[in-house]
Amino acid sequence: MALGAAAAVALSLGGCAVTTGNPASDGDTEREKKDEYRVAYIARAQADSFAAWLANEMKAAAEDYDDITLEVFDGQADDEVENRMIENAIANKFDAIIVQPNNGDAQSPYIQQAIDAGIVTITTNPRVEGLNGGDSVDANPYDQGAVVAQLALEQVPENAKVVVLTGPAGNFHSTARRDAWQKEFFDQRPDVTIVAEDTANWNKDEALTLMEDWSLANSEIDAIISMNDNMAAGALEALKGKSNFEGILAYGVDGTPEATLLIQEGLLTASTLQNARELAELNIKSVHELLTGEKDEINVDIGNPLITSDNVQEYIDLYLEAGLL
Repeated sequence: MALGAAAAVALSLGGCAVTTGNPASDGDTEREKKDEYRVAYIARAQADSFAAWLANEMKAAAEDYDDITLEVFDGQADDEVENRMIENAIANKFDAIIVQPNNGDAQSPYIQQAIDAGIVTITTNPRVEGLNGGDSVDANPYDQGAVVAQLALEQVPENAKVVVLTGPAGNFHSTARRDAWQKEFFDQRPDVTIVAEDTANWNKDEALTLMEDWSLANSEIDAIISMNDNMAAGALEALKGKSNFEGILAYGVDGTPEATLLIQEGLLTASTLQNARELAELNIKSVHELLTGEKDEINVDIGNPLITSDNVQEYIDLYLEAGLL
């Protein structure tokens, strides 16, 4: 499929150049009013199709605010790289930092440093729990997983054999989505057997490799259960040309451009939309309200509509309008 989402939303993310700016000092409740606010957005990874889409939408959303200058940095799906970028953003005195964590546990101490430095700090996709202060703009990952799992209750055949693909260890979205599948599906369907489960770190290529191995070891697999669309797409790629897996069910989350095309083709069964445009617009709106003092605290979620073959054209049209397909 030539229209892979990563290609459709490819972008060039900046590095950590030394810049200047002034955050609010420690303990200040009122922030200095400025004509221009410098905001650092630290993206998880350009190679992750959803993260790349979100970074593009962040840049577009920031253009609607004359007093915000957004700089985007690529965390490269590497905790050390992302942590160093947070430290650099603090040292370079950005007015605000928006962090898309690779691993919330690994990034948490560095995000806390930004909060403690008096910098407006938002965690997004996923939010980081347990911080002392800070703000968040996210989706509810349990609900994202639950709406797809509840559909699968009706679709997965009796005594089915399934494989499960998870995101990075310690990632809030991966953990919560997997919890939703456990409670909403597996606990309700003791007849279903998980023949293989592993993390593919949101990565399409890693999922492809795992699925190649699993399909050799298991002649019968009835469904692919993935915590995001990117991994589901990789798993489906691994099964191309293998007639014994024709008609396999496959479930994801994110509703990426590539996922909508896979649903249209009848390859991906369902996903739930995590709208990067809505998420980005809410992030930039929130950071502006916090910087200008309009609000003191923000913790909000976007919605998560289900996408199936019945309504997929609506979302394909959305991506066509956005230039992502």
